[in-house]
Amino acid sequence: MSQDLKDRAIAYLRHLENREWAEARAMCSERATVWHNDGKGDSTIEENISGMKAQIEPIRSMRYDITRQFAQPGEVLQQHVVNVVMKDGALFRVDAAVYFRFEGGRITRIEEYASLPRGEAT
Repeated sequence: MSQDLKDRAIAYLRHLENREWAEARAMCSERATVWHNDGKGDSTIEENISGMKAQIEPIRSMRYDITRQFAQPGEVLQQHVVNVVMKDGALFRVDAAVYFRFEGGRITRIEEYASLPRGEAT
């Protein structure tokens, strides 16, 4: 079961990369919540996905490169780097650790600890 949950966490991120918002949302429970270390507190999954949609226009591509994953029943903890390529050619990396909680195979909680974006020379 833990490999299945790891695969589900990755599938969720791949949907975000591909701007497949409805597919990402469908992987979450009705009452799924999201927390980021930005000081804003919890948000609903709808608010989180809407926020991503609102910020995606200047982005050409983004890729979640998973560094490591750990799983136990109902939970996945992973470290990844989000590599972002902007339409103007700028490159950014965001280092993050993310916790996923699952119930019934669906995501019920996401907690993301992310660094500030770091630019790369083009």
